[in-house]
Amino acid sequence: MKTAIVIGATGLVGKQLVKLLLEDERYISVKVFVRRPTSIFHSKLEEEIVDFDKIDEWKHRLTGDELFSALGTTIKKAGSKEAQYKIDFTYQFKIAEAAALNGIENYFLVSSAGANTASNNFYLKIKGELEEQIERLSFKKYIIIQPSLLLGHREEIRRGEKIASVLMPLVTKVIPPLKKYRPIEGLTVARALQNTANSFLPNRTIRYTLDEIFSVAQSSTL
Repeated sequence: MKTAIVIGATGLVGKQLVKLLLEDERYISVKVFVRRPTSIFHSKLEEEIVDFDKIDEWKHRLTGDELFSALGTTIKKAGSKEAQYKIDFTYQFKIAEAAALNGIENYFLVSSAGANTASNNFYLKIKGELEEQIERLSFKKYIIIQPSLLLGHREEIRRGEKIASVLMPLVTKVIPPLKKYRPIEGLTVARALQNTANSFLPNRTIRYTLDEIFSVAQSSTL
């Protein structure tokens, strides 16, 4: 039986993932490091309220078998590019670095479709940088999930995403190449993470694009 760590456990994907892992008999415990309570109650859940600006104070507690990182924000919510970079890159990289040093072997990252260090889009450039930097760490298994627009219930209202979630399915019918950016439910991404964590994967580093995420989420590994 395994111990999983989830970063971003109060977010759209992270919260769904925590619930799936808690009900999965292959996991003896699920640790979450959060800024505020998850409002999830379960005998296998180990919830720690931490300060992400003081990772050095609690990084020694990042121990287990698998680390799932679903942390992320928008520039509007963060308030500035500097603040967004800190959340979308600095926090996640420092946590991954500590976990690798602590002996965690498997790492699962929720990135983004289009992630690329050469992108002119600030968000996609951050995601690309994070993907590349984490690949240099000593994880035995490194899985990258690259979803497009995430759908599902959020505590905060993101009007732009709501509009896009309505328009994108229509646009992709008219412009087929944009299908790779069609929306996906947060629960579907969480199921894909759960399935990849419990499947035989031949390569050390694997990226799952949008179509592949849908396929993996429906696989019969469970």
